[in-house]
Amino acid sequence: MQARLPPLNALRAFEAAARLLSFKKAAAELSVTPAAISHQIKLLEEFLDLALFNRLTRALELTPEGAAMLPRVQEGFASLLAAVEASRRKETGGIVTICAPPSFAARWLVPRLGHFTRAHPDIDLRLSSSVAMIDKFDKDTGQVGPVPGDDHGFDLMIRFGRGHYLGYAVDRLFSPAYVPVCNPALANGTMPLRTPEDLARHTLIHDATVPELDERPGWEQWLELAGVGHLKNRVRSVYFQDGALSLAAAVAGHGVTLAARPMVSADVADGRLVIPFPLSIPSRYAYFVSTPTATAKRPTVLALRTWLIREAARERAADRYSQAQERAPE
Repeated sequence: MQARLPPLNALRAFEAAARLLSFKKAAAELSVTPAAISHQIKLLEEFLDLALFNRLTRALELTPEGAAMLPRVQEGFASLLAAVEASRRKETGGIVTICAPPSFAARWLVPRLGHFTRAHPDIDLRLSSSVAMIDKFDKDTGQVGPVPGDDHGFDLMIRFGRGHYLGYAVDRLFSPAYVPVCNPALANGTMPLRTPEDLARHTLIHDATVPELDERPGWEQWLELAGVGHLKNRVRSVYFQDGALSLAAAVAGHGVTLAARPMVSADVADGRLVIPFPLSIPSRYAYFVSTPTATAKRPTVLALRTWLIREAARERAADRYSQAQERAPE
């Protein structure tokens, strides 16, 4: 159905004048002259073929028709305003879906998300975690890359791998160095950890999330680097397929695990974990933020992507400072 509507300016003039019961006050609110308000009201009355105001000597009052019309006009303007605001929110707010490896999500991302949500209260985040965000070795091709079909329509993904993701805008966050960590009570207990040789009396917790040790270093490589490679067949070992579980076991005092330094910085600072030996070993894998090229510049996605890159830069700076402090003579 189609119907001819009165001019919008005339309706605005009527709403202001009817609410304020003054052409002069309505003119001041709309930044026009009282004569302009009077003209718009006259146009509206001619359009409707009825009187909306009784113009008294020193006052202005609504006719019954005008009084009945006012709340409907106000309701119409409220609906228009809501539609405009909804359109703006689509550009500056809305829902952003993100997926990350479990350990990264739990240990690095979640503790920091409050900073982002406070800065962007109009953006609702939907966070998932999956080991599919970790690159895998394909035995058939001999290549390392993402699991096929792993995006599941996410707006943004944190991947742990080589960074070769076709069809995505990719930004490198950081490549973690791995250090041994354990509960302080274990490191300073009846079998203290003073030298790497002391690991022979403790359980080594292995994170088997990334089976290719050349990509994600493990205990065998660290022991060789520390000059105690002969221990690899002499120590007790327990394996976890989830990095978050291996860290939980270390916090609980069940042994010593190798962990990415950025994933345990908060635990070390709070005293839940200690680094008994500062010797670190790098990883060929790095954390990358990847977004489909079709949505990479969407304002909501770009805001989260920019924030992640900035947070990662802070992490790299903090990591350099921590390592410098550990190397400094006492």
